[in-house]
Amino acid sequence: MTMMHTNEESASQSIEQHLYQRLSKVIDPELGRSITDMGMIVSIEAVPRVPSVENGIAAYDVVVQVELTVKGCPLSETITNQIKGAISSYPSADLTPHIEVSSMSKEKLSHLVEGLKEARRSNPFTKKDVKTRIFAIASGKGGVGKSSITANLAATFASLGYDTAAIDADIYGFSLPSIFGVHTQPTNLNGMLMPVTAWGVKLMSIGMFTGADRAILWRGPRLQRSLEQFLSDVWWGEPDVLLLDLAPGTGDMAISVAQTLPNAELVIVTTPQPSASEVAVRSGLVALQVPMKVRGVVENMSWFDHQGEHLHIFGEGGGERVSERLTHALQYPVPLLSQLPLETDMRTTAESGRPAVLNKDGALDNSALAQSFKKLALSLMS
Repeated sequence: MTMMHTNEESASQSIEQHLYQRLSKVIDPELGRSITDMGMIVSIEAVPRVPSVENGIAAYDVVVQVELTVKGCPLSETITNQIKGAISSYPSADLTPHIEVSSMSKEKLSHLVEGLKEARRSNPFTKKDVKTRIFAIASGKGGVGKSSITANLAATFASLGYDTAAIDADIYGFSLPSIFGVHTQPTNLNGMLMPVTAWGVKLMSIGMFTGADRAILWRGPRLQRSLEQFLSDVWWGEPDVLLLDLAPGTGDMAISVAQTLPNAELVIVTTPQPSASEVAVRSGLVALQVPMKVRGVVENMSWFDHQGEHLHIFGEGGGERVSERLTHALQYPVPLLSQLPLETDMRTTAESGRPAVLNKDGALDNSALAQSFKKLALSLMS
């Protein structure tokens, strides 16, 4: 009897050890770290079921005590489902998972956050070995679709499998939350913010804190500080791509980006008409004064398809003009990366809280517009 009891204990301990190893591969979606490394798994107990053998396979109830970072964590269900999946896939026994969820104590959470901050140490995107490609989407004037392009480009990157983040750096005219259908605030972990994830993109915007109906009356130093906080006080992990939706023109925020993210690349958005392309050139010429490279030009609203005909409502050639003038002024190639049509879907789908390049299931659509953004995304990463 004692020998049988000892064998059962040994078998349970072996299962518990193997399950812990499996759970070490479960990654917290917000922090990008293993749930075991972060101390979220408090205990694992494999209890023989009665009868202990079913269909010739040893049967156990597995009780896992999980401590999430905050009470009411929005990704609680996602994490518990991943834990259940890891347990259920164990091949050597019939395991039934039972997940008991609670939240970390203030002391434990504080220790975790301090460790994360120590590992990151301020702005994570200025390290020499950073892998993140940073694209600042700029325009000379408003109304050219810069934010729509930023949102759809971010959604495209995410759908292609890139770990993607986006910052709404247009403090006065923030619009990314509405395009992505975000109505929640970032989770606050003892002073460290978790970006809100929507349609596969990690997002941060001042609009998540103020509400879309409130005016922002900030000037230079405070604007720069807001960007620094978005970079250093938010846990981004190590995204493959970071997009910044800049305010129109060549003001304080563009200079702040250059100072805080010297490895960022500018993407200039224009429309075909001369009035837009002229000011778009000026936004690109910022690169003569700050250490930023202009990656290329995107011409938006290039034509409108009507009964099989391309109607050039806003004229032609704006993107080419900006490309040629910046190439001449900066003395390196500034290509015209893409010409995008004027499509009502860019507006109507965004108003529903979904980037137009995605279908309702969140996958990249098969439309010509989505394929144009796919081509643009791949060209930027080349």
